[in-house]
Amino acid sequence: MKKDSPMKCLQTVIVVLVLTVSPLSVFAEKSLLFIGNSFTYGYGSAAKFYRADSVTDLNNEGIGGVPALFKSFTDQAGLNYDVYLETRPGSGLDFHLANKLDVIGQRPWDRVVMHGFSTLDSSNPNDPAVLIDTTAQMSDFLRGLNPDVEVFLTATWSRADLVYRSGSPWSGTPIAQMAIDVRAGYDAAAAGADAVKSVNAVGQAWTRAMESGIADPNPYDGIDTDLIDLWTWDHYHASDYGYYLEALVVFGNLTGRDPRSLGDNECSGFELGMSQQQVRGLQQAAYEQLASESRVEAAPLLLPEPVQPKPCVTAL
Repeated sequence: MKKDSPMKCLQTVIVVLVLTVSPLSVFAEKSLLFIGNSFTYGYGSAAKFYRADSVTDLNNEGIGGVPALFKSFTDQAGLNYDVYLETRPGSGLDFHLANKLDVIGQRPWDRVVMHGFSTLDSSNPNDPAVLIDTTAQMSDFLRGLNPDVEVFLTATWSRADLVYRSGSPWSGTPIAQMAIDVRAGYDAAAAGADAVKSVNAVGQAWTRAMESGIADPNPYDGIDTDLIDLWTWDHYHASDYGYYLEALVVFGNLTGRDPRSLGDNECSGFELGMSQQQVRGLQQAAYEQLASESRVEAAPLLLPEPVQPKPCVTAL
């Protein structure tokens, strides 16, 4: 039998390497852009600058926030996401439409997570009209970049400052009510934009955490022993716990993975100073909300014996 020449063998090796190191394995599986405000970038918490080098801030402000937590979760799950963010404090989608389309339009996106102002409309609280209109406009713009883009809307949480203090539409209502109203607004916005795949039920996951005894529902009367405060010092924005729960819901909703599959030894919670019990409780709240909407199936991480958490491994 005639043997192949050394040159032919070398050519074969090169071909194999080219096929093995394909663009799909070199580049991220999916590009993901977060468009939002302080509820995305993590105002009032250590999460704001958490692992900022793991994501790309299109405004060059060094933000990590919820996008970096999502990136960490997907890395731990073996999923390949290239994560970007474009955020502005105190803004709704109308601001991004008026001022940031040149930044957002730099490239097509596979997936986009976005939300508006915490009260649906900063000028007319609990009125979803602006959110519905701007969601449709932004979705159309994103579809112009990529006809197959998948958009996910984040329905945010009940603000304790608007529930327990006077002067707002939610003053004196149950803490769950604002999250329900905000979710209704986002459902209406989703119905009016074909690119929207689903809503990230963050606010309702917060409510579950309160109702299940993980989080304290009223920070104004003190935080009960062994409960966490999902809000930060202003009782408006989130604490590390609140942003962590937000990221867990987004992770589960976008990937279909049970947040509990990350385990109570999940490294980002550890790096942010959370106990394994707290991590486990927040993952459970996220799972229960996602499962109630058939967004995930039960697949918790079951270990033969407890494993102590360690710092996250930095991706190469």
